[in-house]
Amino acid sequence: MKQSSDSQLLAALTAERAALLSFVDLLEREQGMLVENRTDRLLEQSEQKSNASFGLNELAEARRSLLQENLPKLSADAIHAWLAAHNPQGLAVWHEVLALAERAQQLNRTNGELIQIKLRHNQQSLAVLSSTVNKANLYGPDGQPSFSPGSGRSLGSG
Repeated sequence: MKQSSDSQLLAALTAERAALLSFVDLLEREQGMLVENRTDRLLEQSEQKSNASFGLNELAEARRSLLQENLPKLSADAIHAWLAAHNPQGLAVWHEVLALAERAQQLNRTNGELIQIKLRHNQQSLAVLSSTVNKANLYGPDGQPSFSPGSGRSLGSG
């Protein structure tokens, strides 16, 4: 790789690191909203996350393209060895990229689990409310009581 290619790779890795830092921050804010039950902004957050994810994919593809110029196989070991020999500054940034990507994956997994918990809770609450409405149909469509004696236990009975 020529000097300009080395600097292009370093620039690509640096841009990817910056994007991952922003993405991790976005995921941490999402997690805060989920934990604090501030779900009103999750839709907007989801759109930001989708856009950031698209941008990260583009940056990763640019980095892969630059590395493929000199590496026939893009394995983690091959990238590490090549960067250590040809671009030590890039190697340091690469390690940060890997660590940030792992952190983002963990946060995303945890956030997904929190969303599933909230979804199950909401479904259970809805089922209880629906069941209660069906069982306690005390008023008819005309607003008049529709309680009929003998249709259940009487008030005050245990």
